Amino acid sequence: MRFPSREIVERIRKQYPAGTGVELLQMDDAQAPPIGTFGTVRGVDDTASIMVRWDNGSGLHVIYGVDQCRKIK
Repeated sequence: MRFPSREIVERIRKQYPAGTGVELLQMDDAQAPPIGTFGTVRGVDDTASIMVRWDNGSGLHVIYGVDQCRKIK
């Protein structure tokens, strides 16, 4: 897997600042929270993965280019 460019990382950080509410749409992990789980963004790491504190207690990251979430208002 190639790491995303610095520009992509910065774009994702601007789109998903800490405190943003998100809903899980898809996650390719056996330990993934159920689809539709809500959470709060804690930050974005250097691989553009979104670090989320899921409402069910999970802390799995939304991996850039693999998993999907959407912002909630």
